[in-house]
Amino acid sequence: MPPRARRASRTRVASRRRALYLAGRIGTGLRESRLALSMTQAQAAARAGISQGFWSRLELGRCTVASLETLAAAAAAVDTELAAFLQALPGADMPRDIEHLRRQELVIRLAAAGGWRARAERPIDPDASRSRSIDVYLARDGDREVAVVEVIDLVTDVGAVFRGLEDKVASVRRELVARYNGGPPNRVAGLLVIRGTVRNRTLIASLALMFTTRFPTSGKALASRPLGSGHRDAGGGWLPMEQRPR
Repeated sequence: MPPRARRASRTRVASRRRALYLAGRIGTGLRESRLALSMTQAQAAARAGISQGFWSRLELGRCTVASLETLAAAAAAVDTELAAFLQALPGADMPRDIEHLRRQELVIRLAAAGGWRARAERPIDPDASRSRSIDVYLARDGDREVAVVEVIDLVTDVGAVFRGLEDKVASVRRELVARYNGGPPNRVAGLLVIRGTVRNRTLIASLALMFTTRFPTSGKALASRPLGSGHRDAGGGWLPMEQRPR
């Protein structure tokens, strides 16, 4: 075999190995993200617009010919982005959920100016085998004021985002009522932080009325407002914290 042909053959073999390796890493990321959401393969596949069999092959790392569009749709189906799986490769500087963590850090930093105590990834059902969690739990004034903060990296279902936040707010409200047994009144609010990607910006702009009526005020000012400022809940018990795209 001529030298050029041998080099081309070695390149193809190396490329094939690399493709299999990347497919395996993406498959692992899809599986971990799906399980974290307590979703079945059928549910994830339906959201991605592919068959369950194809989804299974993706998770097993056996589909190296999937298009970038298909892989991106699969990642979106489990509420993440394709780039996040690649960031998780060995030797990468940042963890897979670095963008999510940065927004949690932003919330904690902004809220500190308003006297809030913060706890990231606070479980809602601590006794459950796989508890749901609150991205950032904020409390101040002896738990008289509590904010449930959800960080959304990729909006794939607007209704699910609204319902999920409201459900967590209701869970925390029930917990506080039970804990204080009719004691001091508690104000529990829901705050939403959305990553300012081009896709999210476009979606929010197309549904501007829906978002502004549900979250009429900038959450940055509300979260950093000091204690005793006399603010009232906005939007029927919601303290909106939408990080509007810049």
